[in-house]
Amino acid sequence: MNDRLDPAGAAVVTPKSSANPGNRRWVGKAIAVAVIVAVAVAAYRLHTSGSAVAAAPPPPPVAVSAPLQREIESRIGFLGQFSAVNRVELRAQVGGTLTQINFKDGDIVHKGDLLFEIDPEPYQIKLSEATAELESANARVALATRELARAQELQRSEAGTVENVDQKVAEQHAAQAAVDNANALVRDAKFDLGRCTIRAPFTGRMGTHLVSIGNLVSGSRAGSSPTTLLATIVSLDPIYLDFDMSENDYATFQQVRSSQHGPLADTVNISPTGDNGFSRQGILNFVDNSLDRSSGTIHARATIPNSDFSLTPGGFARVRLAVSTPHPALLVPDAAVMADQTDHMVYVLGKDDVATPRKVEVGDLRDGLRVITSGLMPGEKVIIDGLPTVRPGSKVAPHDGAIQPLADQATEGAKS
Repeated sequence: MNDRLDPAGAAVVTPKSSANPGNRRWVGKAIAVAVIVAVAVAAYRLHTSGSAVAAAPPPPPVAVSAPLQREIESRIGFLGQFSAVNRVELRAQVGGTLTQINFKDGDIVHKGDLLFEIDPEPYQIKLSEATAELESANARVALATRELARAQELQRSEAGTVENVDQKVAEQHAAQAAVDNANALVRDAKFDLGRCTIRAPFTGRMGTHLVSIGNLVSGSRAGSSPTTLLATIVSLDPIYLDFDMSENDYATFQQVRSSQHGPLADTVNISPTGDNGFSRQGILNFVDNSLDRSSGTIHARATIPNSDFSLTPGGFARVRLAVSTPHPALLVPDAAVMADQTDHMVYVLGKDDVATPRKVEVGDLRDGLRVITSGLMPGEKVIIDGLPTVRPGSKVAPHDGAIQPLADQATEGAKS
């Protein structure tokens, strides 16, 4: 401060300036920066709001269609395994050296085809001996018959005795018994000789041969001693398909079986492993008489035609068994049904083209389409394509689509 005297002689104090020139410049710059920041923020907000309005996406395009209506039957599915109707172990009934094997492992053979041959020479010798014995016995019968006739003639002329006639009768009977015994020996020798060749008992597929040419095989017609297993053969046409029903499925099946008359409850459709559809049919011809207490299932069996021999014992197949007559049902593409834990839903086109989720109950697959058992009406439009872009309650741009059945699929069961 500067002190000076006023005219009256009083001291006057003159204050300094409140800010020097440097401070004034700093304040001005701060105000300018604040104004620039404010203008920039306002411009950014205006630009952002304008961009948001400009970038708002249009409603996503989706394909919609009414559910496909069809007449279908209720059915239950199982997993079954094929088994042969006939399976035979080929064993030697006579012993000897194996001289021929007339098939290749895995061949299809026909009934009566020659499979194995055992050296027949010992049995030909036995047959020759039996034949010679038969000729000798026939000669003795002829002699005894002539002697009996002479003894009877002598008795009639009172030159012979009754005791002599009785003796000749006994001799003639003994000779006849020897003939009968010789005939039996001949048949026995022929039987053994015939068993030197082992032929296919039916048309089927051979397994691997278990002995080789030159091996000595053993056989016993009486079965009292071990016999040599040569190979196995299984029949192929028809073939069995074995499967097990749960107690609940069996109860459902029994109800239908008691109310239906005709082939409905006995016809099965099968899909062997490797097939995409249920192209084969068979007849259910056996259901066991009791449930297995340990598993709670009952055994069942169907007979399947197999004229092309493509089905093999031991293979697996899916089985479908119809348990009702055809009834109306709604079907949608399986991809249009979404799973949410235990629930399933589809998107239905609502008012003003709004996608509305709808809870539904589903059944199995039919021709690649999912059966809807409840929750959907026949005329409603279901979104069948474009689902990834759809949000619940959002607008969509619908266009007409078409639901096309596919070939009958092998997949069974409800959508999980």
